[in-house]
Amino acid sequence: MAAFSCSLVTLSSQMRNLSLTSSSSSPFPISNSASLSFSNNLSHALFSQGSLSLSTVKNPTQRLMVVCEVTTKKADSAVKRARLAEKHRFYNKARKSEIRTRMRKVLEALEGLKKKPEAQAEEILSVEKLIGEAYSVIDKAVKAGTLHRNTGANRKSRLARRKKAVEIHRGWYTPVPDVSSV
Repeated sequence: MAAFSCSLVTLSSQMRNLSLTSSSSSPFPISNSASLSFSNNLSHALFSQGSLSLSTVKNPTQRLMVVCEVTTKKADSAVKRARLAEKHRFYNKARKSEIRTRMRKVLEALEGLKKKPEAQAEEILSVEKLIGEAYSVIDKAVKAGTLHRNTGANRKSRLARRKKAVEIHRGWYTPVPDVSSV
């Protein structure tokens, strides 16, 4: 197969001139002129393997023409990427702030329950409600991609461990002793 290179001579709103050149070892002759012309030996099978889309069109003068589609330049993707990153950063910042707030409320409630002299077992229900809200916010952040799933799991585990520590401290929960078979 011959190696062909395509160079754009003039590019305005529509393509005006296209010249094809080949290497000197090419068995297919290609004429270099102001307009695009092909010899009879050049087939469209050569171009079907490349990335240039070609189609033949008959015009009223019965000449064979090749039409190449040229698109306009896309917007600068680096600028767009930076704009989106800034937007996502603000969105993620709000979600992470909400997670920290919910966790802080749970931890403060647990500390208050731990230090309270006459705490009742029913008071843990309000803390469990706060923990449920915190879990919900953490799960939504993980689903949205704001938090990594392992980070979300670690934060949920931290809340559960603190709750269990308060329950053990108050005597509302007694862990089951490990029965190891020897």
